[in-house]
Amino acid sequence: MIEFASCTITDGLAVITLDDGKANALSFDMMATLNAALDEAEANADVIILTSGRAAMCAGFDLKVMRNEPDKVADMVGQGGRLMLRIFSSKKPIIIASPGHGIAGGCLLMLTGDYRIGVEGESRYGLNESAIGMVLPPYGIDLARFKINNQHLDRCFVGAELVDSATAQEFGILDEVAASDALMARAMEKAQEFQKLDGKAYAGNKKLVRGAIAEKIMADLEAGTGLSIGT
Repeated sequence: MIEFASCTITDGLAVITLDDGKANALSFDMMATLNAALDEAEANADVIILTSGRAAMCAGFDLKVMRNEPDKVADMVGQGGRLMLRIFSSKKPIIIASPGHGIAGGCLLMLTGDYRIGVEGESRYGLNESAIGMVLPPYGIDLARFKINNQHLDRCFVGAELVDSATAQEFGILDEVAASDALMARAMEKAQEFQKLDGKAYAGNKKLVRGAIAEKIMADLEAGTGLSIGT
């Protein structure tokens, strides 16, 4: 039986691991299980690390649904937006430790984290919707504008360019690149740094920085704006 997302908590640090046995597509099952893992982590941990048990971090929304079940697309994209908004606006610090590719919706997931660590090598990151015939929902550009350096938005958001980890750091998709065998050690080290901060003050200051964007994203989601992501 596929677990999709598991949560372990040690000394106040939660590690949520995505693993659907493939490329961690954001299917309905994956999103439901990840939300349940976040429930556990937010209730019982000081800091959350989100990582993957696969070679990829996340391949984006489930293309079997996106391409073959048009009646379910808006629901999938809406649920994905609410999940990303939850991570983006969580009161807890969330570190994303990415062992591999973050493409399309997977790249948007990277943009939600408080701190993002990738690995050296062949990993690719980017928003390739222009290449696969889709227009991103409004929360896509909101997250991109918040994290991606403006001079790279045309290449990354419009031009569908997939880039390596070093370039992803330059763009603002990642904050740091580590050796693959040091990824989790570095994520734990960073989590311990966050754990030393005053949690209440951190949450308050995070809301000041992200609150207006979070409110816009929620308003768009409630209105159903752009969820068909059609061309």
